[in-house]
Amino acid sequence: MAGLEPRVEYLESFRCPLGGLAAGKPRVLCHGAEIFVSTGSEFVYVYDQEGRLLTAVYRFPGQVWHLELWAPRRLLYVLCAQKGIYCLSLDQASRSVNQGDGDDRGSEDGEPPCAAVPVHPDACLLPDDTLCTFTVVDDMLVTLAQGPARWKVQLSDCPCPGEDARPRGQIGEVELSTSSPLAGAPGEPTAPHILPVLCCVCPPGSRALQGRTRGSRGCLLEQALFGLLFGVDASLLESPVILCGLPDGQLCCVVLKTLVTSRLSPGDPKALVKILHHLEEPVVFIGALKTESLAEDAEDTHPDCLVALGHDGRILAIKASWDEAGTLVPELREYQLPGPVLCAACGGSGRVYHSTPSELCVVDLARGRASGRGPGGLPSLLCPAGLGICSVVTLSVSCEVPEGGARLLALSARGRLMTCSLDLSSEMPCPTRAAVADTGQKIKELLSGIGTVSERVSSLKKAVDQRNKALTCLNEAMNVSCVLLASREGPRPISCTTTTAWSRLQPQDVLTATCRLENNSGLSLDRGWALCVQVLTSTPASDTDVAGSATTYTIPVDRLGPGDRREVTLPLGPGEDGALDLPLTVSCALHYSLREVVGGALAPSESFKDPFLDECPPDVLPEQDGICLPLSKHTVDMLQCLRFPGLATPHTQPSGLLGPVSDSVDTFLGSLGPRSEPAGPASLRAKFLPPSVATIKVSAELLRAALGDSHTAGTSLGCATLQWLLAENTALDVVRSRRLSSVQGVAPDGTDLHLTIREVAVTHLCTAGPMQTVEIQVESSSLASLCSAHHAVIGRLQRMVVEQAAQSSSPPDLRVQYLRQIHINHETLLREVQALRDRLCTEDEASSCGTAERLLQVYAQLRSPSLLLL
Repeated sequence: MAGLEPRVEYLESFRCPLGGLAAGKPRVLCHGAEIFVSTGSEFVYVYDQEGRLLTAVYRFPGQVWHLELWAPRRLLYVLCAQKGIYCLSLDQASRSVNQGDGDDRGSEDGEPPCAAVPVHPDACLLPDDTLCTFTVVDDMLVTLAQGPARWKVQLSDCPCPGEDARPRGQIGEVELSTSSPLAGAPGEPTAPHILPVLCCVCPPGSRALQGRTRGSRGCLLEQALFGLLFGVDASLLESPVILCGLPDGQLCCVVLKTLVTSRLSPGDPKALVKILHHLEEPVVFIGALKTESLAEDAEDTHPDCLVALGHDGRILAIKASWDEAGTLVPELREYQLPGPVLCAACGGSGRVYHSTPSELCVVDLARGRASGRGPGGLPSLLCPAGLGICSVVTLSVSCEVPEGGARLLALSARGRLMTCSLDLSSEMPCPTRAAVADTGQKIKELLSGIGTVSERVSSLKKAVDQRNKALTCLNEAMNVSCVLLASREGPRPISCTTTTAWSRLQPQDVLTATCRLENNSGLSLDRGWALCVQVLTSTPASDTDVAGSATTYTIPVDRLGPGDRREVTLPLGPGEDGALDLPLTVSCALHYSLREVVGGALAPSESFKDPFLDECPPDVLPEQDGICLPLSKHTVDMLQCLRFPGLATPHTQPSGLLGPVSDSVDTFLGSLGPRSEPAGPASLRAKFLPPSVATIKVSAELLRAALGDSHTAGTSLGCATLQWLLAENTALDVVRSRRLSSVQGVAPDGTDLHLTIREVAVTHLCTAGPMQTVEIQVESSSLASLCSAHHAVIGRLQRMVVEQAAQSSSPPDLRVQYLRQIHINHETLLREVQALRDRLCTEDEASSCGTAERLLQVYAQLRSPSLLLL
C-alpha cells in the first residue's frame, strides 16, 4: 500500500457556503497550465499553475452547473441554472489579477481574491431555463433539457468566431423515455436533485473531439465495442454518439448523424434512442478506459471498456468479448463500490477513481486476472483501495506520469483546489484465497437472503393497499368538504342542531345539550371523522378579568351513511360551585383526522426506505393534523334555561324538576309547619328587599312585522311576544295552549323570575299622537338572574331589529327635543353611577350603605329607560 499514498499539494482556496460544497455542480477543467474551476456558485475561476495565481474571475448571472472549454478557439461554454448557455471568448474577456504575493492568498474572508468580471447578458448563446447539461461536439451544441414529463436531447449549430453569437438553428430534437415522471407540475419542471450526465463517444479516427480539455465529457472507443453497442449505422457513418445518464438510472444513447427534427423524420423519432442499461440509481459518471495491456513495441490504442457509475456505488463495465461459439459479443458486468459517490474519473492503465464522503478510492479493471478473470474478460470482483483523501466533490485526471503513476486535480468540499500525485507502480491489493473463500460465503448468504423476497413483496403489496385505501378516504373527505363549503347559505346536506333540556342527575338537576348530527347527502362519513362540540362559558359577572372557559368534546363518527342521524347528549352545568354562567355557546364542527387515516400509509417502512431521497421530508402532514368543517353555533341563554313548575299538570310534571333542589334538612324543616321559615341569604333578600325590575319597550308595529304568521287574529300581541321569547324553551307548548302573556319561572340558581308582556301607549314621543307599544318587564329578586334574562331579551330584540331594518318603512315623526332630554337624563345617570362607584372605594363600611342603596336605585332607573325600539 505504500505506492498508493498520494502526495497532495494545495493550490488555492475558494469561497464555499456553510456546510461545504455540494457534489454534482462543481467542475474542474485543465488545459496546459490553466485550470478552470467552478464551485457551483456564479463564479468561474481561472488559475495559472506556473505562476500559482488566479488570472481571472468571471461572474455569471446564475449558478454554474457545467462548463466546457473548446481549446482551438479558446471558447468557454458555461451553463447557468435556469438561464441558459453562455459563450465566453477567453482572448477577449481575460483579465489579469494584480497580486503581490502568490504563495498564500487564500480567500478566507469569503470574497473572490480578485475583482470579478461580470459576463454581459449578450454572451448568452442559448437562453433556455430547462437546460440541465450540455456538451460541444465538432461545432455542434448538444443539450439535455427537462420537459414537463420527459427529457429532451437537442442538437444545435454553434456560431463561428465573428458571426452572430446566437446558434444558427436547431438541427434535431428527440425525447427520452423515463421510467418515472419528472418532478414538478406540468409545464413547470423543477431542478433535479442530481443533474443528468452527457458523454460523447466517438469511433477511432473521428475528429469530433479534437481540442477537448482534460475533464471534458468525451472519449474514443475501439471499433469492436463501438459497433456492438451502437450498431452498424453508427459505425458506417462514423458518427459521434451521445450517452445520456439520467437521474432515474437509465443509460441510453443517441446517434448524432441520424438525429433529425420530428417534422423531417420519415419514421418515429423515438426509434433514434436506444436504452443500453438501467442502473436503478442515478447515473453520476460515464467514461471509458483501456483494460488490455500493450506490448512494448505496440502503439497506444483506444479505450476498450465503457464504464458508468451510479450514485449509490453501483458500477457497470461493458467490454467486447468472445463467447463460447467464437462470436464477438458485449460483456456487461455490474459491481458494487462504497457509496454514495460524489464524483469519478477514468485514468490510465484501467483505473477508475471515485470519491465518497469518507475517502477517495481507486479500482483497477485491468488487473483482474488474479481475481478470476478469463482472457479478454472483466474481473469478477473489484477491490477499492483508499487514497486517504476525503470529501472530494469534483475530480479530473490531469496527466499521466511515467512508471505507471497518475496526477489528479481535485476540489474538496471546503473549496480547496489540490493536486494529488500517485505512484501506482506497485501491485494493488488483489483478493487472496481467503478473500475468495469469504466471497463464497457471501454468495451463500446472498442466496439465503433470496428467501425473503416473497415476504418483502407481501410487505410492499400491503403498503400499496394501505396507501390506496388512504387515497380513497381522502377523496371522500374532499367530497364532503366541497359539499359543506358550497352550501353556506340555505339548508346544509350535513347539519347539526342543538336543543337544551333539564335532566335529573344525582345529587342535582343538570342542564344538558343534545346535538343531533344528520346526514342528508349522498356521501358517507367513515373512519377518521369525528363530531367536535365546544362549550364556551361566558365571563363571570363577579370577575370580568377572568376569561370564560372552553370545554371540547370529541365523539368519533364510526359510520354515518346517507339518511342516518346520530345524537349526543352533553352536560352544560351547573358546575361544582352550583353556578351556571350564562350565556353559553355550543359550537359543533366535523373534524377529519389526517393522521388517523393517512399517517399509517405515510409512515416510513423498511420496504420504502431510500437513503438517496433525502429531499423528501419525513413528516409531510401539516401541523394542524386534520380538517375542521364548522356546522353550527348555538347560544344558550336564560330564557332557554327557565323552568315553570306552576305550568305543568301534576300527572305530566316529571319528578325532581318541580323547582330548585332541596336537601333532606330543608325537607325536614319544611315538614315542621309554618313556624320554620327558611333563613338563607336568597330568602332574606326576597323577604326584605323589593324585587329588581327591568323593562324594554318595543314598537307594536315592529313586533307585528317580525312575528308575521305567528301573530294570528285569535292571539294577542302580548301572548305572541311571550311565545316568541320562549320559542326555544321546553314549556313553549304549554304557554301557547294557555295563551299566556305573563309567566313566573325558576332560574337555574333557584330564584323566581317573572316575565310580563303588556300593551301600553306612549304619549310623549310621537307628534301625531299616542303610539302603541309592547312593554316587556322582567322581575326577579336576584340581580344575577335579572341581568341574564335582560341580556337574553335584548339579544333577541337586536337580531329582530337587524332583520327588519331593511324592510321597515321610515319611522314616524318624533319629538326630537323629548328624545334629547331622555338622552341627557341617561348621561346624567351614568355620570352619577361612576361617581357613586368611586365613592364606594374610599368610604368605610358604615357610610357606604347609603351610597350602595343610591347606586341600586340609579341602576334600577337605567334598567327601565324611556326609550323605544322602532
